[in-house]
Amino acid sequence: MNLYFLCRVGVTRLMVLALAWQLPAAALAQAELSTQASPVNTAAPLLPADARIDTVVDAPVDGTTTRRGRNGPPPPPAEPRFDIDLQAPPELSAFLLRHLEMQRFRTLRDLDVNELERLLEAAPENLRDLLGTLGYFAPVIEVSLMPVRTIMPTATEPAAAESSRGKLGTVTVRVEPGPVTRVASATVYFKGDIATAPEAAEQREAIRRSGTLATGVAFSQADWDRAKTTALRQLIAQRYPTGRIENSLADIDATTQSAHLHIELDSGPPVQVGAVRVEGIARYDPVTVERLVRLAGLTPGSDYNLEKLQAAQQLIAESGYFDSVFVYVDPVSETPTSPVVVQVRETKRKMLVLGVGGSTDKGARLSIEHTHHRVPGIGWRALNKLQLERDDQLASTVWSAPVDDRGWRWISSGQAARQIDGLITTTSQRLRAGQAQETADLDRSFFLQYDRARAVNRALRNLLPAPTESSVSANYAWTRRRFNDLLFPESGQGLSVELGVGTTLGTTRLPFTRAQARWLGYWPVSTLSGAPRTAPAGEARPDVDDTGRAGRLALRLQGGALWAKQNAPVPETQLFLTGGDTTVRGYGLRNIGIPQTDGSTSPGRYLAVASLEWQRPVWRNGARSPWESVVFVDAGAVANMPGDLRPQWGVGAGMRYNSPVGPLQVDLAYGLGSKRVRLHLNVGFSF
Repeated sequence: MNLYFLCRVGVTRLMVLALAWQLPAAALAQAELSTQASPVNTAAPLLPADARIDTVVDAPVDGTTTRRGRNGPPPPPAEPRFDIDLQAPPELSAFLLRHLEMQRFRTLRDLDVNELERLLEAAPENLRDLLGTLGYFAPVIEVSLMPVRTIMPTATEPAAAESSRGKLGTVTVRVEPGPVTRVASATVYFKGDIATAPEAAEQREAIRRSGTLATGVAFSQADWDRAKTTALRQLIAQRYPTGRIENSLADIDATTQSAHLHIELDSGPPVQVGAVRVEGIARYDPVTVERLVRLAGLTPGSDYNLEKLQAAQQLIAESGYFDSVFVYVDPVSETPTSPVVVQVRETKRKMLVLGVGGSTDKGARLSIEHTHHRVPGIGWRALNKLQLERDDQLASTVWSAPVDDRGWRWISSGQAARQIDGLITTTSQRLRAGQAQETADLDRSFFLQYDRARAVNRALRNLLPAPTESSVSANYAWTRRRFNDLLFPESGQGLSVELGVGTTLGTTRLPFTRAQARWLGYWPVSTLSGAPRTAPAGEARPDVDDTGRAGRLALRLQGGALWAKQNAPVPETQLFLTGGDTTVRGYGLRNIGIPQTDGSTSPGRYLAVASLEWQRPVWRNGARSPWESVVFVDAGAVANMPGDLRPQWGVGAGMRYNSPVGPLQVDLAYGLGSKRVRLHLNVGFSF
């Protein structure tokens, strides 16, 4: 009885929903009928009797008239009324065809011969203007029209007759550009405070060096516009945010094919940084925002600097408290200083994130993260995380304080982990407390750390008991990044070093020292020809040679060592294993270590890893695509004595796709030691 009642209620609801869904459609249909019945629309002006509405009424070739429905197909594209035969140097043809004024009228259905003749008369002047933007001011131009020859349809040439129908002919354009005009001089004039201020001397010279075109280069309007833009950007980047271009002149001498360029910049008054004004903040402490602005270098009384403004915006965005950040200086004419305005949109105080993913190393992954950005009572941020993978499980909590005036923050964390490496299952706990400082190119931290670990060999657990080992250590970590781009690096290098001293705990207490270092460097490979890339006509020429076509070399080095007495019971989490997607490809995750007689692999006290990649962009039609090809050689070794390090080699190739979130890496590697082929996937770049 209850089930029947529920079914009836469900059917009734469906009928009501269907009726409600049809009401708007019925009303719309009624409105359309009313509109068709009424010959006059009082909301729109009356149209004359002979007016055409091309978007409503189509006239087919057979003379019949049909009305296209609201959702009917669009009309087919119109056929060109005339053809264009451009005879010009290859480096100019594409630019001229793309911007020729005549192109806009080719598909007009009602274009007649008289209107085409008027277009032909205006074409030479249009071509001279276009060629002038490329530095050709003395061209020879001929424009002529070859009327179309009417072809009667025959059994042998039906297509030719059809293609000639409605055509007015072929426009032939012959262009001899003549000699190109070259830059004879380029001068920058200054007006305002920058013209005489001693503090701006270096800025003036920098604008003169890079804000003008070099003498002897071919003149083009695109390069000239780029030079003016560059000069203005350098002016407003420091001290003078209200600067502008007062005058600019390109004096062209067509007789000598020379160009004399002049730019006059008006700097306006200098601007110094004043107080910080935060807008849009309610949940979090505005003092944190003010500290980050000062840490970026925008101290009261300092000169305006666009780069420091951008650094402040990045620091505030990376703090995690805000969804969006906009930092700018609001110039005030009455005062010598201007406030720094920070407009923010706050993130939620609490956030829960569920994640699903996977990797070739660890299999499927499920994660749950809970963040509380301001814990009541202490104002710290708490990040709690649970991550489950095929062989690894992790539960962690990280508590961090807001940054202080020096950019440092207190951090405390704890984690419990379980990882499976073949026959060995390691359960571990870690506690950490210390301070950290993080910037765009430098990270530093020092902390005390407690480790506790127990490794159980499933094959031997009934024969040998697995001891629990623990230690306490004091550590210092330092990371420096000098890459040209932190998301898609192509040059530069990074270095990370971690040092620690500690002692084992339990019945046997012995000291130990631990060190670990990573280094990564990129070097662009020059093209084989060494010739600079030539930009298409009408586009700005590149500032540097095209050394990126041949790609870049990436060298990665990693090493680690733990020094202690042989019988020191150091926790296994302080020792080293390697292998996997980001270390030695061709081997599974943590598969490279010290082989045991039972077939398992245990960690060791010494680690050495090296990798060499050739990353080469994929080019299509002269343009760089987001894809890259990669070939690589990896090597890694783990041992308990430096002399026992024997590298395991992996070779392979892969592809990279530069996605918005970072490089998507797909590698196929062969392990020379494991004699296996493995697929490796990784997303993003981090160091």
